[in-house]
Amino acid sequence: MIQTRPYQPGDRAACKAVYYRAVREGAAAVYTPAQRAAWAASPEVDPTTPDKLLDQWCHVSVEGGVITGFMSLCPDGYLDMAFVLPEVMGKGHAAALYDRLIAHAHGLGLARLTVHASHLARRFFGRRGWQVDVAEVVEIGDQKLTRFAMSLPLAGVTRVAPTEADKRLLQP
Repeated sequence: MIQTRPYQPGDRAACKAVYYRAVREGAAAVYTPAQRAAWAASPEVDPTTPDKLLDQWCHVSVEGGVITGFMSLCPDGYLDMAFVLPEVMGKGHAAALYDRLIAHAHGLGLARLTVHASHLARRFFGRRGWQVDVAEVVEIGDQKLTRFAMSLPLAGVTRVAPTEADKRLLQP
């Protein structure tokens, strides 16, 4: 059974591993090995960098005690991170995280969400009403990757009931 919960500082290494595998394995059909290596160079956490997920709303998906994915939202409505393990793609983990994120965004009173999406994420968000605003090419090292600036006006987007954890996050 898929569960979601708020991100905790002790989740950093597991989320980095999810990110690494999602890019290196999950995106293999749409990005070259060199592009994926530039995008996710190492599965290791760099202890000299701050944990940016602590400054964002972030939830993780968990199944069988294992973190299977995570999704984060900046206070301005920018969906910063959205990754799941390759073996759970299409099995509801990202959808469960997304439902929590939408409930949180509604609770904040955000009017619009934005994201820079990969080819895979573009498909996921597109099925949920997001529009591509512009396709763009970004350079990471010597590699060029296509990504998509997307947006979603929240008016009319179905809201799921917030969890108790969401309610606590919404309190001042």
